[in-house]
Amino acid sequence: MRRFLSSLFAYFVLGSISTIVAEEKKSDDETKSLDVLFIGNSYTARHNLSQVVKAMAEESHPGLEFNVSTVIYGGRRLVDHWRLRTQDIVNLNALTKTQIEANLVSLGAEVEKDPKDNYAKSAINRYKDLLANLEDRRTTWDIVVLQSYRDDLKGASSLYAEYAPKFTELAKAQGARVILYETTPGTQNAKPLESAPDREVVMKKEKAIATLANQLDVAVAPMSLVAFNVQTERPDFTLRFINDAHLNHTMAYLTACTIYAAMFDKSPVGLKTDTITDIRFFNDKEKDKDRDGEPIARQFTGKDLADLQRIAWESYNEFQELRKN
Repeated sequence: MRRFLSSLFAYFVLGSISTIVAEEKKSDDETKSLDVLFIGNSYTARHNLSQVVKAMAEESHPGLEFNVSTVIYGGRRLVDHWRLRTQDIVNLNALTKTQIEANLVSLGAEVEKDPKDNYAKSAINRYKDLLANLEDRRTTWDIVVLQSYRDDLKGASSLYAEYAPKFTELAKAQGARVILYETTPGTQNAKPLESAPDREVVMKKEKAIATLANQLDVAVAPMSLVAFNVQTERPDFTLRFINDAHLNHTMAYLTACTIYAAMFDKSPVGLKTDTITDIRFFNDKEKDKDRDGEPIARQFTGKDLADLQRIAWESYNEFQELRKN
């Protein structure tokens, strides 16, 4: 009888433990979500960059619901976004209708002053739509990505160094993580290189970005360093279009890999997401071609895919070491 009771006791104990483990596993496997906001210009819009990052994130995290929102104004910088009240999109969880109405008044005054201010007109349309759907759109962001654009070239005195902290403060107030997405339009090559770029120039800029990132305690997608390392190791690659000054498919894929790395502190090596499709086509009759007349979609395979993923990850880690110095 005593042996029977002992066995029965062990059965219930083990059964309880198994139930607890199963419940924990179930909790881990349940669908989780991330609400991610990308703020930038065409360097974020082109190639549907945020959607490529989403594909990578959901591929590597089964069950993850990666919800993407973007605020894009062509050619604009963070200082311009601040003028256009993008900071209130960052603060969407607490935004009031009164604040939106005030934005519409101030933006309307800017259009009245300059009827050609299409950015303010676009912002007005954004806020009119938001006013009509505020409760449905209300979001507490988990991650906010802040794109630079020629506003990060003067180190501590740059506009990026002035406005990234403003957006970061709002993001962090709601518990969001921030990623500085550093673009490098001035160093992207349209043709294969015959010699390596000037490392000193690249590292000077990266040190400034590292200093800013350390001050803000945020992650970075250091595209100047990534581009330099690709140009050094794979000079056969080009990183921008010939007939369009924007990043090409290769640079877009590198950028997605690096933002993914910064977002999860995880290597993109081995990801099966391998295709980039641009959103601008050759002309109205040839929408299946990119700005250089090549296929608008490009799939990376074999050594090219492996090299791009690896160099993005190694460059991200190299930047992490730079931050320590």
